[in-house]
Amino acid sequence: MINKRKALMLALLLAAAPACALAQGVGGQPPAPGGPGPGQVAAAPVPWSSLSPRQQQLLGSMASRWGSLPAERQQALARGSQRWLNMSTQQRSMARQRFQQWQRLTPKQRQTLRQRWQRFKSLPPQQQQAIRQSFRQFQRLPPWRRRMLRQQWQRATPEQRQRMMQRAWQKSRQRQMMPMRRFPAMRAARPR
Repeated sequence: MINKRKALMLALLLAAAPACALAQGVGGQPPAPGGPGPGQVAAAPVPWSSLSPRQQQLLGSMASRWGSLPAERQQALARGSQRWLNMSTQQRSMARQRFQQWQRLTPKQRQTLRQRWQRFKSLPPQQQQAIRQSFRQFQRLPPWRRRMLRQQWQRATPEQRQRMMQRAWQKSRQRQMMPMRRFPAMRAARPR
């Protein structure tokens, strides 16, 4: 069982970043001076009593100062704790590993990841989906092929990287445009 301090740290992390993208970092910054910007609505505080008993237990060390936290932070903690409670054992284990990886990063590496995450979030949904799909395809490659592609990418100049990305996008579009082919075994099995 995880101790309360680690559970709180994980809840804080999960509140600030989805489990799949630690690049967001450990948010919780107070709102900018002067309140919300034009077109933005101020966050509503989350009463401690509105949290479930399990959330209150998980966030127990925050109880005494809950009312003094900014509303954005309260909402983030409530969302993060609920996300943590809804995770399977395997997902929690993965979240712990990612949190440990995040802790080992230097401040500069964390900042770089936060910037990349912001750039990703600013992309149109179709491009985000294409990137996610490409990443899943990359993850399915054998380890030796992934290592080879990483090395090739690291050795490439910015211009070469741009060309590599363009070729990958073109291949992806071509695959999407290709009609589904029937498998010969399926044709033979069909009744006539």
